[in-house]
Amino acid sequence: MLKQRRSGILLHPTSLAGPQHTGSLGQEARDFIDFLISAGQTVWQILPLNPTGYGNCPYSCFSAFAGNPLLISLADLARTDDLNPDDLPEPATTTSHCDFGSAFTSQIPLLRKAWTNFRHHTNSDRRQRYNDFCHTQNSWLDDYSLFEVIRAEQEYRGWQDWPQALRSRDEKALENCRVDRADEISWHKYLQFVFFEQWFSLKDYARQQDVLIFGDLPIFVAENSADVWANPDLFHLDEQQRPTLVAGVPPDYFSATGQRWGNPLYHWDQARAQDFSWWMQRFEWNFALFDLLRVDHFRGFVASWAIPAQDQTAVNGHWLDTPGRELFDLLAQRYSELPIIAEDLGIITADVEKLRDDFCFPGMKILQFAFDSGADNPYLPHNHIPNSVIYTGTHDNNTTLGWWNRLDDRVKIRAKEYLRCSDKEMAWTLVETALASVSRLAIIPLQDMLGLDEDARMNTPGTATGNWSWRYQSGDLSTPLRDRLLKTTHLYGRDLCITT
Repeated sequence: MLKQRRSGILLHPTSLAGPQHTGSLGQEARDFIDFLISAGQTVWQILPLNPTGYGNCPYSCFSAFAGNPLLISLADLARTDDLNPDDLPEPATTTSHCDFGSAFTSQIPLLRKAWTNFRHHTNSDRRQRYNDFCHTQNSWLDDYSLFEVIRAEQEYRGWQDWPQALRSRDEKALENCRVDRADEISWHKYLQFVFFEQWFSLKDYARQQDVLIFGDLPIFVAENSADVWANPDLFHLDEQQRPTLVAGVPPDYFSATGQRWGNPLYHWDQARAQDFSWWMQRFEWNFALFDLLRVDHFRGFVASWAIPAQDQTAVNGHWLDTPGRELFDLLAQRYSELPIIAEDLGIITADVEKLRDDFCFPGMKILQFAFDSGADNPYLPHNHIPNSVIYTGTHDNNTTLGWWNRLDDRVKIRAKEYLRCSDKEMAWTLVETALASVSRLAIIPLQDMLGLDEDARMNTPGTATGNWSWRYQSGDLSTPLRDRLLKTTHLYGRDLCITT
């Protein structure tokens, strides 16, 4: 699937420097695409775009289909006359971190005002586009909008704690809510219309300059989500609609008790009985949103570690087979090419590798994993294959400088011998190593381009707070950085998109 040598940058839109309390899909995103092009980069990788819950984690969201309203550009709403330019707030004080709380309190009232203006003043063509969006996306939009309205009325409690009629989706109770709260439901639909209006405009802007958008699809969904509430039969739930089996990974070298993630496991027999319709809709939507798609925890499409929900650790879990091959066969019948990259990190078994290779999905190579064992380490550059994606590190890793500073002396010596380098500019040494790899796609987190230490880390797995908020500052995308990246990219033939 990866036919050309390309390179790009990993940066979530919330991390863009701009006038709002987090980055947005507005001018700052278009400016970043311009920087990519000027630096010879043709791929922008992002994290999931869905509406986040506690901790602002983009891998635990209220919907697997909806977009995060906090990413909506207020300035772009003024360009469509949904807001008056005088309504726009003063630019937020530029910091190195997002302020999600201030984003919510300052932007939500303005988004309500935009909805009012849209209803009363928008031209008929755009109103028709809104109606068309609501119609074409009704398979998820109706349930998500209703879910958000009920969630607010229930003081943001999890849906299993709602009154029985709402929890069990009694049709009369839901219809009463649709009638009584029709305007509020329409507002949530408007937020999604505007989000995706801005997103597809941004994607078109990228396409015009040959920049591919590389998205991310988490395999699991959050328990407190519209997806589980609207499709309870697709998950292992009890009579009270609480999970009986949850996801995680088994005990290993890094953790004697494994990891208990807590996402409800899929009831794959039910999915099969429905011809995988929910999954097919999910992939179809993601293929429309992105040019490339990273499938997180790919090994879960062969088997998932099923943990009894009442357990607090992953020790007593067991492997539960997954009909991933059947799902990918259906997708392959529908699409001539599946633009999927398999997140195949961790302990991967032969059957997982076979599923990946049978569909020719590229896997991932992480240079930070390369130096803690011998010459057969699969992450060492001489073991890479062209059909793969090479990273210095991912959003779950420390920055390269942070990793290097914490590395023990034994591994440091091995890394310096292999890379033939000193301690100086270790982050950029790994950047160059990634760009030189035979892997057809090289992706570098912006933090490593900037040579930042662990204070710029995006996420520390296993911690619930203090993540996902790093943000670069105005001026970081400097001319010297652009020139250095362009020169290195050209040196290794990634700016020319050479077919191999």
